Amino acid sequence: MRRLVLLPALLAAFAVPAADFQPVESIRQAAIGAMASAGEAEATLDPNLRLPRCAAPLEARVQNSGSVEVGCPQGWRLFVPVRVRRTQTVLVLNRGIAPGQVVTADAFVTETRDGARIGAGALTDPAQAVGQVARRMLTAGSVLGANDLVAPRVIRRGDNVALVSRRGGVEVRVAGKALADAGENERVTVENLSSRRVVQGVVGPGGDVWVSR
Repeated sequence: MRRLVLLPALLAAFAVPAADFQPVESIRQAAIGAMASAGEAEATLDPNLRLPRCAAPLEARVQNSGSVEVGCPQGWRLFVPVRVRRTQTVLVLNRGIAPGQVVTADAFVTETRDGARIGAGALTDPAQAVGQVARRMLTAGSVLGANDLVAPRVIRRGDNVALVSRRGGVEVRVAGKALADAGENERVTVENLSSRRVVQGVVGPGGDVWVSR
């Protein structure tokens, strides 16, 4: 008889109605909602989690880039791991490009990728790529980066160039020889053929090298 009495008592003590537990999905949504402004968020919780149902709206506070504190006012608190997935539109090559080849608009497409899987310097604007020159061999399917491209070569190593300097209204031009390849607005090393000094300047639109005096 004693066993027949104790067993129902134990069952009653542990048989808590499911309606008395806070839905796990509501906790997950609260955590994701707190990270909404940072990008697309993902949170994974144990579906067997059992916390008392909260009579008030859940509170959620971001703790850091990967954690949100979700809690019931005047009640329980739970730290929920959250992964934020930031997407970014990038330029992806649809064919290979050889070193020195000019990039044209039909050489790439725009795609949305997971930002965490994209290296720093990925190009996002087609205007950043069209007309630029491949620095090295670029393979189809790769994401175009700023370090993959250079401006078209205006000056080649060994070219005769004009070294130009200006102060006030006075402009001085002397003959020079380029010691490296360079594109417009890039710095280049040049030998002054008059003084034999080696100087650096910036390549202008017409191929002149502007130096400061």
